[in-house]
Amino acid sequence: MFVRILLVLMVLAAVIGALAYVKYTQIQSEIAMFSQPMPAPTVTAVAVEATAWEPALQAVGTLQAIQGVEVNNEVAGQVTAIEFESGAMVKKGDILVRLADEVDRADLEGLQAAERLAKIKVDRNRSLLKERAVAQGDFDEISAQLDQARAQVKAKQATIEKKTIRAPFDGQLGIRRIDLGQFLAEGSSIVPLQTLDPIYVDYALPERHLGLLKVGQAVQVRVSAHPDRTFDGAIQVISPGIDRGTRNVRVRAGLSNPDLALRPGMFARVATLLPREEAVLTIPREAIAFNTYGDSVFVIREEDGKTRVERTQVRTGAVRGDEIAVLEGLAEGDRVVLSGQVKLSNGQEVRIVDAQDAAGASDTSEPKSAPESEPESESEREPEDTAT
Repeated sequence: MFVRILLVLMVLAAVIGALAYVKYTQIQSEIAMFSQPMPAPTVTAVAVEATAWEPALQAVGTLQAIQGVEVNNEVAGQVTAIEFESGAMVKKGDILVRLADEVDRADLEGLQAAERLAKIKVDRNRSLLKERAVAQGDFDEISAQLDQARAQVKAKQATIEKKTIRAPFDGQLGIRRIDLGQFLAEGSSIVPLQTLDPIYVDYALPERHLGLLKVGQAVQVRVSAHPDRTFDGAIQVISPGIDRGTRNVRVRAGLSNPDLALRPGMFARVATLLPREEAVLTIPREAIAFNTYGDSVFVIREEDGKTRVERTQVRTGAVRGDEIAVLEGLAEGDRVVLSGQVKLSNGQEVRIVDAQDAAGASDTSEPKSAPESEPESESEREPEDTAT
């Protein structure tokens, strides 16, 4: 009996020893694996360049017509003729609408007859006045009647003229809002009329930029309707006051619009151009790590035959497209990490690869995601006001 129990204990000890050996071997292999140095992360690099720089003040604005009104009628009347088509180009003085004026013309004939009679009386009494056959007071009364008759004729003629509605200035008509035979009360909207060439763009800039602005300064405008075009213009008006609520200064620039590509109400991105600067240090914006403690970049250094990165604080300036000006912290020719900064720490060894190779690797390792939908309105993606 004792021999059997001893045999069972020996078997159990052998099994436990084997399991412990296997576990020990696994632990040692894992320790050896994690104790090996991690491979250097791959990054792409870009050199700091000194380039000619034409900074600009970026803002968003709205296009405004040089002149724009709702054409309406000064006197009431029934529409007897519509002389325009919606969307047509018109000149100043072109007839747009005619209102019924038969009754007014009949009244005019009666007033003209009264004027003629008053004139005859004045002429007759003038000759009698020379012969002292009529009193001066009677003659003055008759003369006043003639003046009154003439005034009534002119008033009726003006009323008849107002029943022919004309374009107040050159421009393009909108969609008409009346129909033939419709009775129009005074001040009824007939059709919108706007002058489109030239056209204004109104925008605002922070008050700190006021000293950089002047009348005649060049601006460049982009609109979503024509993403591949840039429209050139110049500042025409700078508001004399600063908005107390926003501390912004209002600016209006004029743009040539011969092909009518720009329309009032369009959302516009406006760049107010500043004097050209030479030899400004620039790097791509994606190389900058922006945070509340200051902007920084990873500068690539060669130490002991190894490529390492050093986090460096920089002071950035204006932005132009995808490039940003560096005012302090870098020198021309320095190489900085362009992509892959998230996985880096100060003093870490890195391996530099070509940007195309890095893009190819990311394409094979990461599935492509569907493009994000565009915002519904332009105001959702208005850029921050930045001097670029």
